[in-house]
Amino acid sequence: MSQESKSKSHYKSENMKLTKHTTIGVIGTGTMGTGIAQVAATAGHKVLMYDKKEEALLKARHSLVKIMNRLVEKGKYSQGEADTILSRIEYVDGLSRFEGCGMVIEAVIENIDVKTQIFHQLESVTNNDCILATNTSSLSIASIAAAVKNKQNVIGVHFFNPAPLMKLVEIIPSMATDSKVTNATRDLIKDWGKVTVIAKDTPGFIVNRVARPFYGESLKMLEEGVADVATIDWALKDLGGFKMGPFELTDLIGHDVNYTVTETVWTQMYYDPRYKPSITQKRLKELGHYGRKTGQGFYNHEDNGQNPAPEKDEALGKYILNRVVVMLINEAVDAVFLNIATQEDIDLAMTKGVNYPKGLLKWANELGLEWVQEQLEDLHDHFGDDRYRPSPLLKKMVKEQRLFHY
Repeated sequence: MSQESKSKSHYKSENMKLTKHTTIGVIGTGTMGTGIAQVAATAGHKVLMYDKKEEALLKARHSLVKIMNRLVEKGKYSQGEADTILSRIEYVDGLSRFEGCGMVIEAVIENIDVKTQIFHQLESVTNNDCILATNTSSLSIASIAAAVKNKQNVIGVHFFNPAPLMKLVEIIPSMATDSKVTNATRDLIKDWGKVTVIAKDTPGFIVNRVARPFYGESLKMLEEGVADVATIDWALKDLGGFKMGPFELTDLIGHDVNYTVTETVWTQMYYDPRYKPSITQKRLKELGHYGRKTGQGFYNHEDNGQNPAPEKDEALGKYILNRVVVMLINEAVDAVFLNIATQEDIDLAMTKGVNYPKGLLKWANELGLEWVQEQLEDLHDHFGDDRYRPSPLLKKMVKEQRLFHY
């Protein structure tokens, strides 16, 4: 591509608009990349999929055919509609094929060196107005953008797994992202039928930051001997209304993934004790006991595997629930305090992204901000651990007798 044609294409961004005629590139053919490709093709786009491993491309093709056949069997699509969606996806053998894409979404392993290398290569083959998006769940968008010259074109577009089913997508501009890129990206993802929230480029963005105590505080209580995994899961599901308990959920996500996100947020937050990883979970990861995908995690997922029954003690259950919920609320309040996202987007992200029973800020209002602060201060006094420090905004709102409003 000549420098002249690339420079001309740059000026298209003055009225940037992505339509169904926009070709979407997807890099990475794992579960997430395949899901994103399915979403884009279903919305009417031509999709180019690339993976450096040829066998991974073949696996993705077979997986998508199987998925669409299942949807036909369920009556979601006719066979003709399914065939049309599949026909929009082309499997390519190199990044050079992405020259005509209006957006490329990278969905590879959570490794900053791998991602920056891909983005550096991408910029050399795409137009200057091509939006370069990363599906990272916790890495810095700015650090990925540093690999390219046109940093204004780089943005985070974080889907949740499985991408075709989960409604939420976090849109994360870096400090260098052009507002036109942010707006065009958000409009496009909305056109795909998704619920979007805008998050600041901080570790974990909204969901993976605010949700850390759901896992971390539960793991801490397990290590303290407060209760076993089945009882903690029971308390949060039956008394709290969460669809899955923390140990069920981490076994589903995979401890290789969940632990890595926790460790990434912790290190990027300069080792703030609120995000401190668990030695217990680290040992599971080291053993290769990742959860459902390996058959062993906190639970035994093998055929005929035996697992303990919960101790359904309501007083104990309420103690467990309260510790987790006040920590989650404090994290959500701090996200408002640090301008990570709006109040509305924070509650939307937690209900649509991880299916919480209600928005955490709404929950704070219902429980009473003063009660939440008292619970945190009691925990801080008991443990002497700075993880329980109340957010400055929480203390300010209690002092001023204010509630969250939308």
